[in-house]
Amino acid sequence: MAKEGREIASSAAAAVVPLLRPPPQRKGSYARCLSHAGDELKSFRTCLRWMCVDHSDTLRSAVSWSMFFFLSAAVPAADHLLLIPASSPRRRYDAVVQLSLSAAAALAYLSLSGFVRRHGLRRLLLLDRLRRDSDRVRRGYAGQLGRSFRLLAAFVLPCCAAEAAYKAFWWWRWRSAAGGRWPAIGAAAAACVLELASWAYRTAIFFLACVLFRLICHLQILRMHDFAAAFQAETDVAAVLRQHIRIRQQLSVISHRYRGFIVSALLLVTVSQFATLLLTTRPHAQVNIYTAGELALCSLGLVMGMLMCLRSAAKITHKTQAITSHAAAWHACATIDPSDAADDPETHARTNCEEGDGSDSDDEDDEEEEEEERDEDDLDDAKLMPTSYAIASTVSFQKRQALVTYLENNRAGITVFGFVVDRTWLHALFMIEFSLVTWLLGKTIGIS
Repeated sequence: MAKEGREIASSAAAAVVPLLRPPPQRKGSYARCLSHAGDELKSFRTCLRWMCVDHSDTLRSAVSWSMFFFLSAAVPAADHLLLIPASSPRRRYDAVVQLSLSAAAALAYLSLSGFVRRHGLRRLLLLDRLRRDSDRVRRGYAGQLGRSFRLLAAFVLPCCAAEAAYKAFWWWRWRSAAGGRWPAIGAAAAACVLELASWAYRTAIFFLACVLFRLICHLQILRMHDFAAAFQAETDVAAVLRQHIRIRQQLSVISHRYRGFIVSALLLVTVSQFATLLLTTRPHAQVNIYTAGELALCSLGLVMGMLMCLRSAAKITHKTQAITSHAAAWHACATIDPSDAADDPETHARTNCEEGDGSDSDDEDDEEEEEEERDEDDLDDAKLMPTSYAIASTVSFQKRQALVTYLENNRAGITVFGFVVDRTWLHALFMIEFSLVTWLLGKTIGIS
């Protein structure tokens, strides 16, 4: 009886822990998220803890809020009010820099802390929904979890290195201009370290929110690849329909969670860039690396983070909507030429496979994934076109037509308060921003 009880308890524990890959049995666990202390999210939890965004208990929550107010408010305010003279031309630019970075950090911090507190890290990254996905999706998402840290470092480290070089140049320039008013070496070093820590903290937390959004969108791209493969192997239209409904529900959840962050970040970046443009184009403005170097770094960081979010949202929307055309092609090919596929399905499948080059090997998938990251185009037709119509011909015409009609009238995608974030939406956004820029330039330097 004791042995049977241990076996039942072990099987129950394994059933309630949805992981990308099964972990070893350990004592530590996170009951709320149903995650394991040594699972794939260990690196993310460590990252959140070191970035002081960990609210797992009262003490860590207090430390997190204290570090946020210290590095995002106290240090920038002291830097602006105490270290930069009121007569310095850099003071006006520094106000925009500090306010923009602090506002971006506050937006990202409040969003991340709210997400983790309400949903938990596992549900935030949608890992609780991976149990019904294929092994290919799990492997791809596990690889993207590790790649996210490299992407975060690729954005944050160059920005921090450039800021460190700028601070060294600024302190050296200020020492030459200050003469006898130069502070002690220890005080100057401490002030410089605090400034760099504040800059790194605010930049990293904003990029972390953007990278997490990109990671979640990439999971849907992996699911769309898996969904496209269903046209080649699935004979049950109802199963394909259920899979698409599940993807739509996931996209709706992502849109609802991140719509506030996307709109707020877009407004913040727009206001910051317009303030930058207004300051740099005013009459007698002194624009050089000493006065406006930090302003350029701030603008570059905010714009890159915003573009990452918009590109990820538009990419998953466009790839999701592209399924409709491929489903229509699948239906048309099965309707026009079902007899050839039924007569010799193996030859027909081999011919279409050779023409479409639709190999499913892991090596080619990895190469195509790398190309996909470098290119914003939709999925190539050869990847989504069915390699065999023998299976499709076994499905009745009415069922295929119903599925295509459903896909045409239920195009999923990332939405922001009802507006689908696709390339058309981005083009409209660009035209609005460009119109505002030309209007502002007309008011400042007289462009008509």
